[in-house]
Amino acid sequence: MTTIRNVKGLVALVTGGASGLGQATVQRLVNQGARVVICDLPTSKGQDVAKTLGDSCAFAPTDVTSEEDVGKALDLVKDKFGKLDVAVNCAGIGVAFKIYNFKKDLPHSLEDFKKVLLVNCLGTFNVNRLALGLIGKNEPDSDGQRGVLINTASIAAFEGQTGQVAYSASKGAIVGMTLPIARDLAPQGIRCCTIAPGLFDTPLLAGLPEKVRTFLAKTVPFPSRLGNTEEFAHLVQFIVENPLVNGEVIRLDGALRMQP
Repeated sequence: MTTIRNVKGLVALVTGGASGLGQATVQRLVNQGARVVICDLPTSKGQDVAKTLGDSCAFAPTDVTSEEDVGKALDLVKDKFGKLDVAVNCAGIGVAFKIYNFKKDLPHSLEDFKKVLLVNCLGTFNVNRLALGLIGKNEPDSDGQRGVLINTASIAAFEGQTGQVAYSASKGAIVGMTLPIARDLAPQGIRCCTIAPGLFDTPLLAGLPEKVRTFLAKTVPFPSRLGNTEEFAHLVQFIVENPLVNGEVIRLDGALRMQP
């Protein structure tokens, strides 16, 4: 009978780990007995988060689009913890702009579009491709598994709203990568899954007026509230521990379908 994995004793790298979904993931994994390296920008509070979690956590200042930065983060993983079992990509950005603003006679900024694609899509791909150099060196477990990649998309990949063309394109690309990556890595016993969150109580939404937050929460069928970052982290743990979950995009949205 297949043994269900436990995160205890595993080593993970989490991008965007200094805040929001990434920070909740880091905290949960460490609390469950894993060791984690946080990858986030030098200007983030990554060092502070790592300090609060003790020796089981370290911080690597990282621009996910930089091969050099990600390489240094992986060196830290290897030097401090000796291996890598899980890579979780939570780093991401967004802009709100229609493809063309007819009132201002202004097209969408090409630079803004490229930047969102660069961080969200290329950054995710960059971390995945480089992390595999470490994950692939693991000895397979009794089920032949060496590790797992977990990426973060969004329900905007499926129901992008007005002004989300850049963001939706970047998250749709992450959805599109999921199955091919899982198929590429199947012979090595490495899984790949993607989480597509709905509306979550992250620092981004925390800055909105309470009226707006209440309205957004009511658009979620059930439970009719914003998602808690801990619920995202719980799903990350589930994916890590269940060896049959592979090549799948999992919506975490309370049955929400975004309106235009």
